[in-house]
Amino acid sequence: MVKVHSNSAEIENSELFGLAETHLRLIPETEFMVHKDSIQALQDMQQAAAMDGISIQIASAYRGFERQMLIWNAKARGERDCLDDKGNCIDIDELSPLELVTAIMRFSALPGASRHHWGSDLDVYDSAAVPDGYQLQLLASEYGEEGPFHALHLWLQDRGEEFGFARPYQLDRGGIAPEPWHISHRQVSQRYAEALTLEKVAVILESVEIELKRTILDNLEYLFERYVQIT
Repeated sequence: MVKVHSNSAEIENSELFGLAETHLRLIPETEFMVHKDSIQALQDMQQAAAMDGISIQIASAYRGFERQMLIWNAKARGERDCLDDKGNCIDIDELSPLELVTAIMRFSALPGASRHHWGSDLDVYDSAAVPDGYQLQLLASEYGEEGPFHALHLWLQDRGEEFGFARPYQLDRGGIAPEPWHISHRQVSQRYAEALTLEKVAVILESVEIELKRTILDNLEYLFERYVQIT
């Protein structure tokens, strides 16, 4: 567990790295927390989408550091599937340490460098487009032309910015795989993105027991530029 002290600089970093929840608020009638400055925009967007027959629901919102590290370590140890772009399981024993790091980062952020830490970013789907009991997979195909959430994809494309929401992973830039379900409150996330530096990520990763630590730190500049910085 990373210890967080009480001076203002460290409190800011604790929010940045998903080590505190002081910046979050629980969305009414859900189990999800988002940044306090993005709740109203989210609710306004949901209401507007409902007028068009789209029910924007949350699949994932805030995710803390410890949870992100559990996901990372499980994938690095082979306890959780590591997938390729076609959804096939990768044999991680055939990968070099750096290849394994980049394979994980294709779909899962480094602990301390996840936008979900900030509460500004969330994964959404359209519950009105699927029957009760539908098993949500969060695959690009679900948001494609033949997928149940294509109408949501188009709606977000046309109107998301109207409510302050962008989609940072909509395009494949060779790092993180496209995530058409991932939306980000631009004004809030920009503040955190500007505060997140290579040096800060290095410090926190040095302080925790994370799998592949040496490989991550030895290649952190490359990883930060390719998988963390979003322009």
